[in-house]
Parts: sequence; structure tokens; C-alpha cells
Amino acid sequence: MKFMLSWRISTENRKAAAKAFMQTGAPMPDGMTLIGRWHAPGSSFGWLLIEASEAEPIAIHAAQWGDYLDIDVTPVVEDEVAGRTFAKVYGR
Repeated sequence: MKFMLSWRISTENRKAAAKAFMQTGAPMPDGMTLIGRWHAPGSSFGWLLIEASEAEPIAIHAAQWGDYLDIDVTPVVEDEVAGRTFAKVYGR
């Protein structure tokens, strides 16, 4: 399943978060595959799209960065899945 993580760095943590990212590259825990990571230029927020079969690696990653970032995790599906779901609920 795919999950979109949106993150925001608080002003007081910006420098520490940047240093941690530059030192580690923010590797993914086992069980989690990075699809893409995006940073809003000149700002303190961004997005991370990952794939995982269970929530535990996501919880680990969020905990690892929790001292620096506020992270929201949202399960996401492609249009095809959303369309099938709407068809089941609302009919064709």
C-alpha cells in the first residue's frame, strides 16, 4: 500500500533537521520503499511517498524524525482503486 507523508519543520528545529538530513540522507527503514520525496523550495515543508505492506516501518520512520518534524501520514490509492471503490458504493 502507498502512504503519503507530509512533513513540516518548526522554525526552532530547522537547522537541526537540515543537519540531520544532510548527515544521514534520511534512509528508509526495512520494509518501506521510497517512491519519491519532495521539498517545497525555500520552505520548511515537503512530502514523501512510500510503499509498505504494513504500518510498522512508517511508525519507525516517523518516530526517528519526530524530534525535528511534524508528520502526517495518509494512505493513498490510485485513480483505478478509487474508481472501483466508488462503483461499489454508488453503483455504475
